[in-house]
Amino acid sequence: MEYTKYEKARIIGARALQLAMGAPLLIKPTSNNIDTVQMAGIEFKKGVLPITVKRPKPVKLNIKI
Repeated sequence: MEYTKYEKARIIGARALQLAMGAPLLIKPTSNNIDTVQMAGIEFKKGVLPITVKRPKPVKLNIKI
């Protein structure tokens, strides 16, 4: 699925908050000095996040004249 830049920001931000609150990492850390936003970005790029985006379908309006 292709995400917009706003969806990416929301997903990475939500995951960074989870990591800051003590959630377990889904990948092995590459170094000790990576902050939560960078770690969330790496997890997003690898595709291991169990976060989905719901996009509502537009409502079709039938107008009779």
